[in-house]
Amino acid sequence: MLNKILCVDDDPITLMLCKKVIAKANFTGEIESAKDGVEALKFFDTINNESKGDDYPELIFLDLNMPIMDGWEFLDEFSKNLSQAFPKTKIIVLSSSIDPKDINKSKNYPMVLDFLPKPITVEMLNNIKHD
Repeated sequence: MLNKILCVDDDPITLMLCKKVIAKANFTGEIESAKDGVEALKFFDTINNESKGDDYPELIFLDLNMPIMDGWEFLDEFSKNLSQAFPKTKIIVLSSSIDPKDINKSKNYPMVLDFLPKPITVEMLNNIKHD
């Protein structure tokens, strides 16, 4: 079980479903959420500035299509400015996109573990646990 994860999605229903499925699968002790990339970056900046040590998300479920800052922009910023401060944080892109270009593009980010279709399921989480 992971200690903490972060779900980044602009859809409140998707966030609620994600939290319920994650809780049902007993996948993590703590679930944080952000409604876009900017909010997610602020979340990490706050942790970084408060020097909480290892108390940061080990995994991010990231949507790609969001207003303000989308998932690609978040990945670019996280890669450039935060990945060294949070080396244990891995990302799973959770998207409704099935475009092979998006799947291939996600492979350019070393912290991205996988590209999975929405919605998240208990089976997906069980597969992640065993990988």
